[in-house]
Amino acid sequence: MAIDEAKLQQLLGKMLGDAGAAMSIGLVILGDTLGLYKAMAAAGPLTSGDLAARTGTAPRYVREWAAAQAASGYINFDPATECFSISPEQAAILADENGPAFFPAMFEMAAAAARDLPKVEAAFRAGGGVGWHEHDPCLFRGVERFFRPGYAAHLVAEWIPALEGVKQKLERGARVADVGCGHGASTVLLAKAFPNSTFSGFDYHEPSLARARELARQGGVAERIAFERATAKEFSGTYDLVAFFDCLHDMGDPIGVAAHVKSALKPDGTWMVVEPFAGDRIADNLNPIGRIFYSASTQICVPASLSQEVGLALGTQAGEARLREIIVSGGFTRVRRAAATPFNLVLEARP
Repeated sequence: MAIDEAKLQQLLGKMLGDAGAAMSIGLVILGDTLGLYKAMAAAGPLTSGDLAARTGTAPRYVREWAAAQAASGYINFDPATECFSISPEQAAILADENGPAFFPAMFEMAAAAARDLPKVEAAFRAGGGVGWHEHDPCLFRGVERFFRPGYAAHLVAEWIPALEGVKQKLERGARVADVGCGHGASTVLLAKAFPNSTFSGFDYHEPSLARARELARQGGVAERIAFERATAKEFSGTYDLVAFFDCLHDMGDPIGVAAHVKSALKPDGTWMVVEPFAGDRIADNLNPIGRIFYSASTQICVPASLSQEVGLALGTQAGEARLREIIVSGGFTRVRRAAATPFNLVLEARP
């Protein structure tokens, strides 16, 4: 086959950029963990030595780190003063952990995927799975920190009001189950917003539940949230609202899960299913967000599902039509799209 030189160079250029991004994963995590971005955001332009002094780090390492970050365009360098700085936009992405644009947590998730590559390779060869609990703990922290800002921006202000009658129930006082709650970021947000309601968070991963309890105490809502160890097909109780945040696609038997959710809802109850946004065809998702989601799905979500019974392996890009099919197969009769963002699809299911 003849090689088109222009296309070859275009792809090589893309791979060069991707390799630089991959090599930056550890550096972004260091900038986040060591407080380097936050120090720059607070102080303004600094020499690498000044930045090292402010963060209690070794100057020679900081100089090399800062040069790499400037080469990436993540921070800025002024050759006249030999100072490094961070713009308001860069700070919003790299230093503001509670802001809607915060992104270093995604690099934590990427680091976990790299650390767990031998397990995923073994699954590729043998066809088995890799359970959520088998991943590096960096993944659990990254997931919490990445999804929390989006939930904070949209959950109470947009998603709950988009559900038929749910906001009013929560304001009066309702029982809510957050299934697959992980570190409980979504549970705590809901508990803070609706003080008359009570909440149960369920997850099978005990270390995540321990972190969730800690976050609930920090948020002052621990007395209204019970975090319990249970799978999505085993959690107990009867609820006005059952919520799944970015986890249905990870489950081995989502149809069985849907049937269990239906049995746990009050007759007028609601199941809120928040899933990664996706079109129904692969071709619909060949974009930067789809690239991230398909990559995470290959290394994290599909292996998680395949490690469980049934192992349906929906993947993060299942799409609305497939999700509706799963929900209806579990016994629900009414399913509609309630809301959407570039990262999330919110479905409302009623018995």
